[in-house]
Amino acid sequence: MKRTYAYSMLHMMILILLVVAMTVMILSNSALAQQPVDKANGWQFGASIYGWFPDLNGQAVFSPEGSDSEFEVDIENILENLEMVLMGSFDARKGSFGVFTDIIYMDVGDAGNTSVDGSVGPSEVPTNVTADVSFDMESWIWNLLAYFRALDKSGATLDIVAGTRYLDVEQEVKWDITAVVDGDVPVAERTGEVGGGVTNWDAIFGVRGRFAFGTKKALFVPYYLDMGVGDSDLTWQGVAGLGYAFGWGEIVAAWRHLYYDMPSGSAIGEISFSGPEAGVTFRW
Repeated sequence: MKRTYAYSMLHMMILILLVVAMTVMILSNSALAQQPVDKANGWQFGASIYGWFPDLNGQAVFSPEGSDSEFEVDIENILENLEMVLMGSFDARKGSFGVFTDIIYMDVGDAGNTSVDGSVGPSEVPTNVTADVSFDMESWIWNLLAYFRALDKSGATLDIVAGTRYLDVEQEVKWDITAVVDGDVPVAERTGEVGGGVTNWDAIFGVRGRFAFGTKKALFVPYYLDMGVGDSDLTWQGVAGLGYAFGWGEIVAAWRHLYYDMPSGSAIGEISFSGPEAGVTFRW
């Protein structure tokens, strides 16, 4: 079921990107002829600092026997248990060609304690079980792309992008379980830990750009869509939001979704990051 969904998404996104590419080919002749001249045909740069606050969910393999165990970490837990974060991007363009890189580092930890009353055995001997469980996930996400500006007209831009995405996720679960039977008979304490992760390189391609509007074209809607394969069976990312441009740069608020479908046998079956982001870009 999961593989069928992944391949359906793959086919759909290929179709979308082919339609976009055909549209660019039709529009590019007239659009490129009307592009404004770059500043003395020199380099243009942009550096961004932003915060992304995604929900994390997916499927991880935690048991030694290899059975699947679902996990989900929501935004509230991330904000409460975020140990370290680093997010930023850099863009350089000369004429119609440019390069873009984006890097994200997150270290999320969480711990909990629970106590459950129950019974064991045919005589239903009362028991009390206490469990201390901690979860830690460390992840690096790095996009490195080259792009071609295929459309730049009347506040609308469209870039064709291609490159690679790197994902490194390490996760660890530790537990400490203690049980007491009938208030007097202790049960052997059970402790342990399980860790695992993935390191993936994928080739990606897609589109990005913006639609500006208003009297001064200061308001704009940025968009980004990519897909790829490689070490992953499928990965795709989409971003859309609203921004405001100033003379020195711009501010943007957006929604971002990143999805991975891993090969069978991986420590993580699938994982997705989805949530709002906001940032500032400086241009020169």
